[in-house]
Amino acid sequence: MDTGNCADTHPSVFFPADGAGVIAAQRICESCPVSAECLEYALHHRIPHGVWGGTSERQRRRIHSARRLRRVAANAQSAA
Repeated sequence: MDTGNCADTHPSVFFPADGAGVIAAQRICESCPVSAECLEYALHHRIPHGVWGGTSERQRRRIHSARRLRRVAANAQSAA
């Protein structure tokens, strides 16, 4: 993401060891013009580590779960 707020930031910032580091990385993403694309990239490629598109690893797991449940519900509804 060459046009992202992260382009001039060392990558290690987005792979923090603690919660304070996650918050600092998320702040960089807050006003980023490509944060949505960044998040979708991480979700599509199932990247398990780091802050992507302003989301933590835990947040992305929740997004995956919610999307999976919606797909299952939609498939069940269309099969009925």
